[in-house]
Amino acid sequence: MHPFCVQLAYFVILSLVGHLALKISKPRTAGSFRPASLDIFFTSVSSVTVSSMSTMEMEVFSNTQLLIMTSLMFLGGEVLISVLGLYLSRSYFSKQQTKESRVTSNYHSPPKPTTFSGLEIDQKPPNVDLECNINSSDNDQSLKLNSIKCLAYVVFGYFLVVHITGSILVAMYISLVPSAREVLSSKGLKIQTFSLFTTASTFSNGGFVPTNESMVAFKKNSGLLLILIPQTLLGNTLFPSCLRLSIWVLEKITRKVEFRYILMNTREMGYGHLLSFAQSCLLAITVLGFIMVQFILFCSMEWNSGAMDDMNSYQKVMGALFQVVNSRHSGESVVDLSIISPATLVLFVVMMYLPPHTSFWPIKQQEEVVSGTDQKCKKQRKSLVHAYGNVGFSTGYSCKRQLEPDSLCKDACTGFVGRWSNKGKFILILVMFFGRLKKFSINGGKAWKLY
Repeated sequence: MHPFCVQLAYFVILSLVGHLALKISKPRTAGSFRPASLDIFFTSVSSVTVSSMSTMEMEVFSNTQLLIMTSLMFLGGEVLISVLGLYLSRSYFSKQQTKESRVTSNYHSPPKPTTFSGLEIDQKPPNVDLECNINSSDNDQSLKLNSIKCLAYVVFGYFLVVHITGSILVAMYISLVPSAREVLSSKGLKIQTFSLFTTASTFSNGGFVPTNESMVAFKKNSGLLLILIPQTLLGNTLFPSCLRLSIWVLEKITRKVEFRYILMNTREMGYGHLLSFAQSCLLAITVLGFIMVQFILFCSMEWNSGAMDDMNSYQKVMGALFQVVNSRHSGESVVDLSIISPATLVLFVVMMYLPPHTSFWPIKQQEEVVSGTDQKCKKQRKSLVHAYGNVGFSTGYSCKRQLEPDSLCKDACTGFVGRWSNKGKFILILVMFFGRLKKFSINGGKAWKLY
């Protein structure tokens, strides 16, 4: 099956299972409130596709439902999906290698000895060079197979270390800082559940937070924001660069030939997040450059705005940094997006439009095309398609912004999609699915290179 069909089936099945689990478990506000089945399915799809679009207030969900959503984001994140892809590719590659070895063993029979003067002398086979090349090729294939296995272990270890460390740090901060602890206490949230949920959401760039107002409730807790900022980068835009750095460190410590092979043969590994040294450096520079530009523009336009009220200078700096980092592509918000300037919103839209692995290349890359004995160089072409990300920023819904005031209108801490019709929600469900699989429509998942 095509990888697109495999992943689409995976996300659809996982969404259906999540929908069933969320529907069986009772919400926190039991009684007359019964969430619609489509809203529950929408929440499940949004969790699996890490889109963070919500049609219901987050504080409606019980502790059990929050843990279910944590599992969905955990299983639907890009890093874990890529680990499963590595295991599948290793299994396929191992089967192919077994078939080739069987064909080779049947084709090459051992040479018969030749008798001369009563002595048996081994006759040199005429294809000894070919057999040597085959043996060398077998060794290379075996090394590649072991390297894919090591890479899968490294990525999975990277995944676990960030989640475990992040959850512990978030839980420690909330336990030690009274203001953060009071926020959870007033909302009836458990520290352990909040830590696991927020870490899984931040690393997978899901954008969900168990509070109705996202991270606005913690806008003065700069230490918590500082803990979450690296998790956002480690799970998305800086993942390829940090992964290569991790492999380089492991190679220096262990001196294993598999790690060296991974670093020297990035394309042969067939792992889209594994980049060369130059690509990793350029990606890191691009990401940090985008953050710096956004940070300067955001501070210059919003420093004295109502979105930054009741915050001192340090809290404004950390809040601005947290906000611009989340514009690619987490979706957690520390300010009310409905009251920031339109120019800032346009800036965020541009950042959401760019794929996470967009990098700046100062020199146009060229590739060699070999045809017989002639070698031709041609410029690598890219087809720019309309990308749609899974960020989940929303300006919310407020009755004050109605053109025709309605007395029955009630303010809700949900996304604007919460007021859409069922048909509109269903269309967004399709968009979330294919937005999660957008890598198959952008030249096989290759990143954009800005020249």
